Amino acid sequence: MPLQKILFKPGVNKENTRYTTEGGWYECDKIRFRQGNPETIGGWQRISTYTYDGVCRSLWNWVTLGGNNLIGVGTNTKFYISQGGQYYDITPIAGTSTLTNPFTTVNLSKTVTVTQTAHGLTTGTFVTFSGASAVGGITINGEYQLTVVTVNTYTIQSATAATSTAGPGGGTVTAVYQINAGPEYQVPLVGWGAGPWGYGTWGNGQSTATSLRLWSQINFGQNLIFGPRGGGIYYWNANSGVTTRGVNLTTLGDAQTPVVQNTLTVSDTSRFVIVFGTNDPNSATPNALDPMFIRWSDQEDPFTWIPAITNQAGSIRLSHGSQIITTVQTRQEIVVFTDSSVYSLQYLGPPYVWGSQLLGDNVSIAGQNAAALASGVVYWMGVDKFYMYDGRVQTLNCDLRRFVFENINKSQSEQIFASTNEGFNEVWWFYCSANSVMIDSYVVYNYAENVWYYGTMARTAWLDSGLLDYPIAATYSKNLVNHEQGLNNNETGTETAINAYIASSEFDIGDGHNFGFVWRILPDLTFSNSTATSTGTQPTVTMELYGLANSGSGVTSDASQPVVKSNAYYITEEFTGQIYTRFRGRQMIFKISSNQINTAWQLGAPRIDIRPDGRR
Repeated sequence: MPLQKILFKPGVNKENTRYTTEGGWYECDKIRFRQGNPETIGGWQRISTYTYDGVCRSLWNWVTLGGNNLIGVGTNTKFYISQGGQYYDITPIAGTSTLTNPFTTVNLSKTVTVTQTAHGLTTGTFVTFSGASAVGGITINGEYQLTVVTVNTYTIQSATAATSTAGPGGGTVTAVYQINAGPEYQVPLVGWGAGPWGYGTWGNGQSTATSLRLWSQINFGQNLIFGPRGGGIYYWNANSGVTTRGVNLTTLGDAQTPVVQNTLTVSDTSRFVIVFGTNDPNSATPNALDPMFIRWSDQEDPFTWIPAITNQAGSIRLSHGSQIITTVQTRQEIVVFTDSSVYSLQYLGPPYVWGSQLLGDNVSIAGQNAAALASGVVYWMGVDKFYMYDGRVQTLNCDLRRFVFENINKSQSEQIFASTNEGFNEVWWFYCSANSVMIDSYVVYNYAENVWYYGTMARTAWLDSGLLDYPIAATYSKNLVNHEQGLNNNETGTETAINAYIASSEFDIGDGHNFGFVWRILPDLTFSNSTATSTGTQPTVTMELYGLANSGSGVTSDASQPVVKSNAYYITEEFTGQIYTRFRGRQMIFKISSNQINTAWQLGAPRIDIRPDGRR
């Protein structure tokens, strides 16, 4: 037989059997495609040694008039401004209480019980005490994170253990509470009233889940407007500095400033602050959240909300769906997603100001952060497929649809988030696999090459900003990392190798009728971006061939050999010429992988040399 070239279609396809998708790729992790050829993704480097508290779910980047490059970081417990790699706590204050003898201690324990009637707090919230006197041999002053015990008590952890059982004591104490913390992941609830009205059988409870702490944030000029889903709206003034906390917008605005919202934005057109899912001040319950109600401030004025003939403040209510999930700004419109429909919100000017148009019905979206804008097109993940909007709503063909949606934890759908990696024409979605409550998987759509690929990675938020040198992402190590920087995993300060691989579908040796004996491989790849030679090692990948007697028999033989750059100098382009192997089969699977520090590769078109080897 002549040499057989191994050349596969770009993209990974798992919609059919491994043999049906012959001529393509079937499995991968931490690779991408460039002009049809697979290569390793870039590495990631931690930005600094500083960390934040909680799990980050929101990132936003902007530059102030003074040239300060800032990043808003919203976690389930706090909100930060990051500057120069440090995290400055600007979490708003919810209220202040004066407590009398609130502390109770237990001998040799660091746990202190705090009593406050009907405190209304949630576990994870932070409180700052001042003015306390000693109780049990310790003095409780400073910031503490609390754990709720009952509606009237909670506990904190002292830096030192008590020397006696004492209390209640502490004297007159001032307690300053930050806004309540939220869950770091969705917590399933089971019981009567847990699910929507009408769900479940008569007399039986229904399961549901509490919402995550999800933030909306966007700059208004050099200042920041932000707020948690289902919470208030907060304003941070850049002139006050990064050590100043955000304040509730109701303290700055007029009498009809929204008190609650599900998501918010600032329009690129004429700069209106627009809140989606908010309270209607003219209703019978003026502070209650209406999940389909939209309100906007006056033009160029985030503090004026009372509609008048002299301003453009106003409101509108959508009708299709039960709640607004999220929004994406594109071109001259804001695309609004409800839980069942897609709308276009467009600026009309006075007297209507903003008007809505239904773009599509019976359209789902997985969660608040599941949509992204890339090259003027909106892409998003639904509950069972992917969509795009480029002037019309349409289903996005996905070669990994069944693989993704059959291996996803739908009870954690609010964790799903999308972002772009514009440098590589990619939209990424991160999600929890079926057996995980933490994000551990991703799927990528390359819109320039119209291909899909996937992998494993633990991230909680991602931001691709033209104001930064690299895309940034939030990790479970409670820090931010630059992506596409370097070739290694440096999330924790110790560089480790990235395990990357791609494996093909089954393909026939020859015509697939007779067995073939593969006795050598002629590799074709490049290590041109590798830096391993600078550390005195050779960049290496492993090529593997798996032989099968037939498409359903499983692997009967395999050959695995390393392919090493043949010289110690970075400037040359010489590679291993051939590898001798010994295995046979009618079908074959090809795999290339690497797990070495400072190594990058791109695959070309390897060839295999085959001899006929009979029918059995």
